Amino acid sequence: MENKINKQVPTNTITRDLSEIAKETGNVYEATVIIAKRANQIASEVKQELSSKLEEFSNYADTLEETFENKEQIEISKYYEKLPKPTLIATDEYLNHEIYFRKIEG
Repeated sequence: MENKINKQVPTNTITRDLSEIAKETGNVYEATVIIAKRANQIASEVKQELSSKLEEFSNYADTLEETFENKEQIEISKYYEKLPKPTLIATDEYLNHEIYFRKIEG
C-alpha cells in the first residue's frame, strides 16, 4: 500500500470531466461504482496498515489515568491524516488505467 500512497495524488478535490471518466466504460455510473469499490479497498488497506502500526503502542490500561501520550504514535496518526483520501487515489488510478475491472454479462 505504501507505494500507492506515495504517488503524487492531489489531496484536494478537483473538478473532473465526466466524459473522460465515462470513456472507458461508456457509462458514468459504472465508472463511479468501479472507483467506489477501489476506494473501499484502499480505505480498508490503509485502515489495516494504521491499526497494525498503532497496535505496537497499545497498552491494556484499565483506566484513562494510566494512558499517556506517545510522540511516535501522534506522528504516525498525523502522517495518515495528511494522506490523500481513498476516493482521490482511486479516481487517479482509474484515470491512469491502473485499475483492472471486468463486466460480467448476465
